[in-house]
Amino acid sequence: MNDTQTAANGSSDRRVIISIDAMGGDLGPKAVVAGIAQSVVKNPSIGFIVHGPKAELTPLIEKRGLSDCCEVRDVAEVVTMDAKPSHVMRNGKGTSMWSAIDAVKNGEAEAVVSCGNTGALMAVAMIRLRKLPGVSRPAIACLWPSRNSGGFNVMLDVGADIRADDKDLLQYALMGGSYARNGLDITRPRIGLLNVGTEEHKGRAEIKSAHDLITTAAPDADLEYVGFVEGGDIPSDRVDVIVTDGFTGNVALKTGEGTATLISEFLREAFKATPLSRIAALLALTSLKRLSKRIDPRRVNGGVFLGLNGTVVKSHGSADATGVSSAIKLAFRLADSKFTDRLAARVASAPDPRQDDAGSEQENEQTA
Repeated sequence: MNDTQTAANGSSDRRVIISIDAMGGDLGPKAVVAGIAQSVVKNPSIGFIVHGPKAELTPLIEKRGLSDCCEVRDVAEVVTMDAKPSHVMRNGKGTSMWSAIDAVKNGEAEAVVSCGNTGALMAVAMIRLRKLPGVSRPAIACLWPSRNSGGFNVMLDVGADIRADDKDLLQYALMGGSYARNGLDITRPRIGLLNVGTEEHKGRAEIKSAHDLITTAAPDADLEYVGFVEGGDIPSDRVDVIVTDGFTGNVALKTGEGTATLISEFLREAFKATPLSRIAALLALTSLKRLSKRIDPRRVNGGVFLGLNGTVVKSHGSADATGVSSAIKLAFRLADSKFTDRLAARVASAPDPRQDDAGSEQENEQTA
């Protein structure tokens, strides 16, 4: 089954319900509610179930006139940023994060957005939503500013699991391709496998094996596999999806964010250095604003957990109202397109190399 064979996007005759963990972010529920307000102005087809202390959330929601589109779930406890995922799995049932995910599990909402602890969010989502059949390791996919016409590339995994063997990397390629097709409207996504070089003899054994697996699977999945790519290709127009393990992906993501912040600070310092540079800054103001908007991380705020029975969007912990609104927009788009159903169909239709390996081993034992 091709995951493009579904109804058109944009269901104007129904309200898509998004479940919001209002308490996980560094800036608190005020920023989250402000982000909800921005989203409602842009798209009245969204409704919300907002999780957290009712006494704290209700005044914020009423002040912004959001009572008609927001239902508050009164939950007292909060998952802190330094909480251990194992502790949250055992003791987190009374938290806003747990409650927000359960709203998706129970079918009350179509997606969940949280600014909270990434490890805890993945752990709770795993035990409450469970993995899609056929998925070994879920992955976190992020959008990376690029030279592509759409402005972004998809990269995964960026931190769900530091390990990934060749079969996991194949699944990441299939899931990332489905995400690019449904989230970015790319008809035939181009997949690249991140490596230390583009030559076929380079890389670890599992990378070389994944290269062969993806090469074989790509045509049936309607994907274009471009082969190995390097770090410099991540923001390029050579690929649409970059596949790697969670350790490498997370390091690349944090390095990119840090470099973007550094360049922004350097530019600010340079334009303030002398009276002449201040005049130059005024003359270049329009171009600078255009550049700032293009690389603004708040516009692409939201990592998507792929491979679960439900759509989970992880917003940056320090997200302000603009960042929260961006994460909500992504959650809405994926929910409205029934992305989880499409992804499940894509994974189910793909051959499972693990079963092939098991079958080969069993055959070898019988003939030994």
